[in-house]
Amino acid sequence: MDWGAYVDGYCERLGPGLWGEPLNTVSNLAFLAAAVAVWRQARGATGPRVLAVLLGLIFLASTAFHALATRWAGAADTFFILVFVLAYTVVFTHVFLGVRWARAWLAAPVFLALTVVVTAALAPLDFDGASYVAPLLGLFGLAALLATARSRRVRRYWPRFALTGGLFGVSLSLRSADHSVCGGFPPGTHFLWHLLNAVVLYVVSLAALREWAPRPLPSRAQ
Repeated sequence: MDWGAYVDGYCERLGPGLWGEPLNTVSNLAFLAAAVAVWRQARGATGPRVLAVLLGLIFLASTAFHALATRWAGAADTFFILVFVLAYTVVFTHVFLGVRWARAWLAAPVFLALTVVVTAALAPLDFDGASYVAPLLGLFGLAALLATARSRRVRRYWPRFALTGGLFGVSLSLRSADHSVCGGFPPGTHFLWHLLNAVVLYVVSLAALREWAPRPLPSRAQ
C-alpha cells in the first residue's frame, strides 16, 4: 500500500496542495480549542489531562489529513479518533459507573466489537460514516446508563449526554451530506462536522473531568 498516495475525499478539495481544503483544515482549530480548555480546567490533575492530550492529537492528525490529503494522514486521523473513543469508554466506566480500573478497561474491547458489528451491518447500505454510528448509539447508551444510575449526582448528567448524542447525530448527517451539496455549496459541509464534533468531545470530556478531577478539601475554620 502506498501510504503517501493522494486522497481526494471531500467536496472542498479540487486538487493536490497544502491549502486544497482551507475550511476543512482551519476548522480543526476547534479541536485545539477544546484540548486547551480541558487542559486548563483539569487544574493539574493527570487523569483528565489525558483526554486533553488525546484531543490535541485529533487536532494534529485531522489537520495533517486535510492539509496534506495523504493516505497515512487519513489513517492517523481515524486512529486517534478511535483511541479517544475507546479511552473515553474506559474513563466513563470508571468515573460514572464506579468500576475499578482493573476491570474498566474491558469496556474498550466490548465497544470495539460493537463498532465492528454495527459497521459491518451498515456496509450494504454504502453509508458514508458508518463507522461513526456506533459512537452515536454509544452516546445515547451512556445517557441511558446515567438515567438509571442509583447515584443522584451521576444521574444529573444524563440529559447532557442525550443532548450531545443529538448534536453528534446532526454532525454525522452533515458529514454524510458533504458530497451531496457540492453543486450548490462548493466548500461542502465537512468543516461543520469538525466544529460540532469539537463541541461534542469538549462537553463529554468536561463531564468526566468534573467527576474525575480531585475535589478541593474543605477549608478549616480559622
